[in-house]
Amino acid sequence: MRLDQITLKELRLPLKEPFRISSGAVHERRIFLLELRDTNGASTWSECVAGEAPNYSSEFIDSAWVTIAQCVAPRVFARAFDHPGDVHDELERDFRGHQMAKAAVEMGMWALAATAAGEPLARFIGGTRTEIATGISLGIQQSPEALVEKVRGALAEGYRKVKIKIEPGHDVTWLRAVRDAVGPEAHLMADANNAYTLDDAERLAELDELHLMMIEQPLAHDDLVRHAELQRRLRTPVCLDESITSLDRAQDMVALSSGRIINIKPGRVGGYASSLAIHDFCQSNGIPVWCGGMLESGVGRAYNVALASLPNFTMPGDVSPSARYWARDIVTPEWTMTDGMVRVPLDRPGLGVDVDVERIEALTVRTQVLRP
Repeated sequence: MRLDQITLKELRLPLKEPFRISSGAVHERRIFLLELRDTNGASTWSECVAGEAPNYSSEFIDSAWVTIAQCVAPRVFARAFDHPGDVHDELERDFRGHQMAKAAVEMGMWALAATAAGEPLARFIGGTRTEIATGISLGIQQSPEALVEKVRGALAEGYRKVKIKIEPGHDVTWLRAVRDAVGPEAHLMADANNAYTLDDAERLAELDELHLMMIEQPLAHDDLVRHAELQRRLRTPVCLDESITSLDRAQDMVALSSGRIINIKPGRVGGYASSLAIHDFCQSNGIPVWCGGMLESGVGRAYNVALASLPNFTMPGDVSPSARYWARDIVTPEWTMTDGMVRVPLDRPGLGVDVDVERIEALTVRTQVLRP
């Protein structure tokens, strides 16, 4: 397998409603797509999940664009690969960071290989599920009453888990109002996006009474030591997201008891090879995992759904249907949900959905073609 062209495209895709987390709000998603073509003429699409600003990680769309064009693509063009799992090691050699840029190309290589093998991507990477339990992520709301209304609506739609974004001043009272309104059986969790410090430990401990599934990434994005101290003070499981950028970091989390659950986002950890390694390590150590989202289009969603079909993804993932975020997606069929489950497409090789090229062209604001 050898690439001979990568086309970079930036699209602007308006969200149906603003999505607010502790670090800011998104009204329109800048979507960064890649079309990869190999020397046999086969092609596929992938997505770089970097955001507009370096507020989730140090990467952002414009930095990832330059990194792919100047550093990632030349490495991948320079050699043939016997297996897509070899791409990760090539991109890690004397090349620090830039996980989202690396993942965008690395994951595309997995999809190309699956297509060439005549297999659905999920099966090609070892997936065993035919459908994925689906959660929803709700941004920070203006009032507890507004949040209660959103959560009730999500549960009525059939979502199997409701993730509620929190920040200081929008946390315990908001979550208590939700728990009181929807009862003890609803599967609720909180996501702080590193908005707190250890000074907030007593306040975060108040969440224990609400019997949440987990609290995700309460402390700093690169921290493991303070998370270990916080976990010792909480009954609620800590789930790490931003802190887990590689297999080594997952191993450190277990060694330090910094958390009890991991959210695997393939873009954050450098692609599929790293995601598979973290999955396997967690499975062997009794650590449940689930797949989070990064406001991807339907292209990025295809990769997340395939990943979430692996056996240790035992908790509902943030793999909401297309209509959750977009008036119209860029894939057909669009991703849909039935009884809180998203079907894993197993009836065709590769991604399992068709990319709407005409719509992509209509939405594209920037293009660059890369060749060896």
